Amino acid sequence: MNLADEFESILKNRNVTSLFQPIVRLRDGEVLGYEALSRGPKDSPLYSPIKLLNIAHEQNRLWELEQLFRISAIEKASILKLDKLLFLNVDPDVINDDSFKKGFTMNFLEKHNLPPDSIIFEITERTAIKDYKKFNEILNYYTNQGYKIAIDDVGAGYSGLKTISKTKPNYLKIDMELIRDIDKDSFKQAIIKAFVDTAMSTNIKLIAEGIETKEELKTLINLGVYGGQGYLLKKPSENITDIPKEIKNLIINYNKITSNVFKYSANYHYIGTIMEEAKAFSPDTPCKVIKEYFDNSDVEGACLIENNKPVGLIMKNHLNSVLAKQYGFAVYSKRPVSLIMDDAPLVVDYYTPINIVSEAAMDRSNDKVYDNIIVTKGAKYSGIVSIRKLLLYTTTAEKNYARELNPLTSLPGNSIINRVLNDTISLNKPTCILYLDLDNFKAYNDVYGFDNGDKIIQLTAEIIKTQAKSMFPYNSFVGHVGGDDFVCLIDAPLKECELFCKNVISEFDEKILNFFNKKDRLNGYIKSEDRNGNVYVYNLTSVSIAVLYGLVNKFAAPSELAQYMSSIKKEAKKEKYSNYVIKEIY
Repeated sequence: MNLADEFESILKNRNVTSLFQPIVRLRDGEVLGYEALSRGPKDSPLYSPIKLLNIAHEQNRLWELEQLFRISAIEKASILKLDKLLFLNVDPDVINDDSFKKGFTMNFLEKHNLPPDSIIFEITERTAIKDYKKFNEILNYYTNQGYKIAIDDVGAGYSGLKTISKTKPNYLKIDMELIRDIDKDSFKQAIIKAFVDTAMSTNIKLIAEGIETKEELKTLINLGVYGGQGYLLKKPSENITDIPKEIKNLIINYNKITSNVFKYSANYHYIGTIMEEAKAFSPDTPCKVIKEYFDNSDVEGACLIENNKPVGLIMKNHLNSVLAKQYGFAVYSKRPVSLIMDDAPLVVDYYTPINIVSEAAMDRSNDKVYDNIIVTKGAKYSGIVSIRKLLLYTTTAEKNYARELNPLTSLPGNSIINRVLNDTISLNKPTCILYLDLDNFKAYNDVYGFDNGDKIIQLTAEIIKTQAKSMFPYNSFVGHVGGDDFVCLIDAPLKECELFCKNVISEFDEKILNFFNKKDRLNGYIKSEDRNGNVYVYNLTSVSIAVLYGLVNKFAAPSELAQYMSSIKKEAKKEKYSNYVIKEIY
């Protein structure tokens, strides 16, 4: 049988294979939903979806094949009693077809016990969108019924910024090419971080595709990506299955690392910790009922939900303003609150860091900046956070955090350093820990004074911080132990840690010369006199770096680790000039 006949047989007998791959929330490892992936018959030369789609395109029967894919996926999802989101791939040319509308009626979904708000149309741009106005009209037809939209393969092909800005999707799925080896590529990390920030401020959920290694997963969690899928989490399966327990535990542990080691600020507590479990209403609720609720409670706003999912927000001041207008009460009191609700409020996930929510809230338009924030958990309504409570928390957190910073350099001080080191030595993973110390610094203070000495301390802090931020923007920590001692943690290969040391030394040795007079610079040393009148000669101030790389969980406590690092530092300080000494431990 040739391929054309095989293809005809597949359509005639509706013989396709539907697989399901879980899409996982990267905050806690919970499955959000499943992407339906279709194949040909297992024993067919057209089992590959690429071959199948190519021949469908050649035969001008793409619509028939994609319709078969969707129907098969929905029927199987219904049989398997799917209670999560279902992501269905749809080509722009197909969704524009009138036949698509007829095939996706409410009755069709009801027959299979799937509500529209559980269906995500994943726009796969194998072809360019030619008419965005018409395309958006089609999308609005579906979103008004509760369906949601995802843009697939962002960063590849036609899935560019224009498509995102024109369609305003609910989900963005980042192409696997941007995810591959992201742990080793700071440029990719910067791109994804920009997507994360944009997604947060626009209420879009970001999903990383094609996660294949633990290092990629850890980096994506560190960057704040909302969801992920890929072979590491779970391969596509014919059944609806959860991810393995060990992978879920890995995600939970990576989140602990991210929150405690590299995001040491108290602002990285989750928004769910300050959420109020406030009552929610149907958008069909009469306005007078909502007003009675506001009048008899101290809440400032209420979330409006359908199937336990947020669809809008009504604020007390806005409702009172509408009802206070001439004829306002007569017109609106018995009518549904949906007529005056905000249908695009700020909605955030329970596990979103508070500082990120605070930034998004302040980025809203002036007329919305004081509106409540809706919090969801697993896409379902969980509660509300008022701006008053958000500001109170962030102000208190900033005061508490400021007390833990070194007053001279504003770097994290000993209490934070100890927490970070405690978390680090509890992990069974290679880590790079660096202790940095200035040489001949006391002699400098004796000659040039403490004010100039403080400036050198600030210079050193800035060099370490800038180099760490430049080389490891999302996986480094810098702390100030006190005096001229600093500590730095880096999650990177040993070669990159060594390059970091070289960069710090190079920049320090160049800039430190500005703190000596011309005579001392030319001599290459300074003379210092002690209290007894004895004159000593000291080399110009330099920096010594003690580096420990490997599994540090052999140390019982930070004090034991510090003792070991002290021995490495003594070895480094034997040299007359700036240098570093690396010890590996496994």
